[in-house]
Amino acid sequence: MNILIVKLSAIGDVIHALPVSYALRQKYPTAHITWVVEPTAYEIVKHNPCVDEVILFQKKSFKTFKGFRENFKPFYKLLHQRKYDISIDLQGLFKSMAVVLTANAKKKIGYVDMREGSNLISKAIKGPHFNGHIVDRYLDTVKYLDCDTDNIIFPLKNTAEEINYVNNLLMDNKIDDNKSFIVFAVGTNWVNKCWSTKNFAILSDLLSEHSIKTVLIGFGKNDEQKALEITRQNTSNNIVNLVGKTSLMQTAALIKKAKAVVGGDTGNLHLAAALNIPAIMLMGPTDPNRNGPYKQIHNVILAGHDCDGCWKRTCRKNIDCLSTITPNLVLKKILKIEMFTNE
Repeated sequence: MNILIVKLSAIGDVIHALPVSYALRQKYPTAHITWVVEPTAYEIVKHNPCVDEVILFQKKSFKTFKGFRENFKPFYKLLHQRKYDISIDLQGLFKSMAVVLTANAKKKIGYVDMREGSNLISKAIKGPHFNGHIVDRYLDTVKYLDCDTDNIIFPLKNTAEEINYVNNLLMDNKIDDNKSFIVFAVGTNWVNKCWSTKNFAILSDLLSEHSIKTVLIGFGKNDEQKALEITRQNTSNNIVNLVGKTSLMQTAALIKKAKAVVGGDTGNLHLAAALNIPAIMLMGPTDPNRNGPYKQIHNVILAGHDCDGCWKRTCRKNIDCLSTITPNLVLKKILKIEMFTNE
């Protein structure tokens, strides 16, 4: 049997889809499972022991007529190396519909919230969790295939090289490898999902009073700029800036060693939740019931506006959405976690 999973982006969304591959592998141990993904989240899928093959979908290459003409044939050949019995569209958008159409599996299914015409190609599965967390909505699609979805596993495996790299990085920065630090995920892909750099800096100062170091993580120029601002505003010299110094899976290895991770609704927080590390998620524009840290809704701190869960990338009221969440409020949550882990 050949099974195709189509979940292209983003990092957090691809992490949410990982338990689908585990459930499929348990049900179909001899099946060949292929996953189509975009480059941003490729590393997460590459390290998935439940997946036999990963096909990269270079979306940017298809945006022009010339790019489409040059790239479609090689992509078509890759997809048609196998005849797929089942395709599972967990993206539910036009771009994933195009992949599903190209693969042309015998049976085409997808998750409940499909749109942009994807629901006309794949059967949208409305399971018992259609109003629940996105992880459970994805799992409903494979429950339809009689997969066991009670044992929910996020298959993420670090290499020895990644673990050694992180161990050396912590040693070089004089950080004790015994959950003595908190990780700050400094950026998100929505402006109104970001906590201010000032608040991060103040929280680091507060944590220094409890002898807890803070480590900054992130990717790209925007996160690098935020990290510099946080470091400049911090007065306790309590910050280790590792933004841009770890790959995605090296970040996973780093998070495994942390006491907790603090940040907005972003991939690194979902990575922490998948690794069963406390993920203190500061939320406003998105819904915790759908997108909060999986099985950790108790670690969500809501902005508390009457418009919470608006799902807008930019605030129509022109307010700093997460400014109502104070550093002291987050500190209390961290100290509760520390008390629990020290019992």
